[in-house]
Amino acid sequence: MIHSSTVIAIILVAATTYLTRILGYLLLKNKTLSNKQRKIMEVVPGCVLISVIAPYFVKDNPADMIAIIITLLAASRFSLLPTVIISMLSAALLRAVLI
Repeated sequence: MIHSSTVIAIILVAATTYLTRILGYLLLKNKTLSNKQRKIMEVVPGCVLISVIAPYFVKDNPADMIAIIITLLAASRFSLLPTVIISMLSAALLRAVLI
């Protein structure tokens, strides 16, 4: 069974990632962005996601290490939303199975 704190963390990570992207566009909607600035705005949500999962690199938890690998593979093949969904589901499932 998935702990309620895990579900809350998943929801907060998803909300933070989504709000980072939406607020950037809302705050900058009347400004013209250069290509470089536009690219930066597109990678910010991924940076937020990585900053949340990066501390698990130093842990010895195999479920989290496998979930990070799955997330990196998903990020190299899919856009942001599928990557976030895949990463959250893989972490939840692997924790349920391996822990």
